[in-house]
Amino acid sequence: MSKKVIVITGASGTGKTTVSQYLKDKYNIPSVITHTTRKPRDGEVNGIDYYFESTNSFEENHYLERVEYSNNKYGSSIEGLNKMWESNDLISIVLDTAGAVSYYNKYKENCVVIFLDLDEEIISDRLVNRGDEERRIDLRLSSEEFKRDLFLPNELKGHAFEIKNDDFEQTTGQIDLIIESL
Repeated sequence: MSKKVIVITGASGTGKTTVSQYLKDKYNIPSVITHTTRKPRDGEVNGIDYYFESTNSFEENHYLERVEYSNNKYGSSIEGLNKMWESNDLISIVLDTAGAVSYYNKYKENCVVIFLDLDEEIISDRLVNRGDEERRIDLRLSSEEFKRDLFLPNELKGHAFEIKNDDFEQTTGQIDLIIESL
């Protein structure tokens, strides 16, 4: 098997992190740890959930993609991806749709894109349930990036697996078929 990266993308609250954890738990597919300048949520650990960076330390890395949401920077470093591939042929990463396009453009046949879709009302409920502040939820749901991430980019049409993630048992069944096909 050649080295592949599974890119899990979609809007905030669609279940990207949950799907990434499923891939890790069931298939031992590790997730590339990305960088952010946002503060950790309750229970998040530096070096496991994200590399939590200061504004200055964030700028010291070499990024394949980076973005800013709600005044926080996020990015995945090229070094982090290559380090993961040293010990794993199959890895995953959670990205916004712009990042997914960047990865697909760079890695083509070595990039497997899974786009998660969900109704906005359910997304809002999920964001509340995971402990996000109401003000931040409102900012996120009204942001251009969130609205962009609700839809599969044209550049990925025909190259991505689209999954409506409103029933996790059905979602995992579809993911199992994708993994078996690799």
